[in-house]
Amino acid sequence: QVQLVESGGGLAQPGGSLRLSCAASGFTFSRSAMSWARQAPGKGLEWVAGIYSDGSDRYYASSVKGRFTISRDNAKNTVYLQMNSLKPEDTALYYCAKDYPDFGLGYPSFGSRGQGTQVTVSS
Repeated sequence: QVQLVESGGGLAQPGGSLRLSCAASGFTFSRSAMSWARQAPGKGLEWVAGIYSDGSDRYYASSVKGRFTISRDNAKNTVYLQMNSLKPEDTALYYCAKDYPDFGLGYPSFGSRGQGTQVTVSS
């Protein structure tokens, strides 16, 4: 079965950086697009970034464009999210997810996602 395990979250100061990692197993990673999404307290799930199976195409939400970078290592079955210039509004539970989201319900949903890693940005 699909397993996605995130790591790398924690506390960062405004303007700081964090790098999230997601180890994937249970499916052919190199053939699957991957995504990062986040959910802040009291808010809905937001699709933050996505990357095509071979890394040739990447998507970023406008809220993180220019600050976050998604990448992947297909040899290690791992997807990363490098987060720079962090802001307090980036505080959320960050999820790794298989594929790009489905917006059929009016909000992003994923067939498989991990348990999440908490990112808190505060001075």
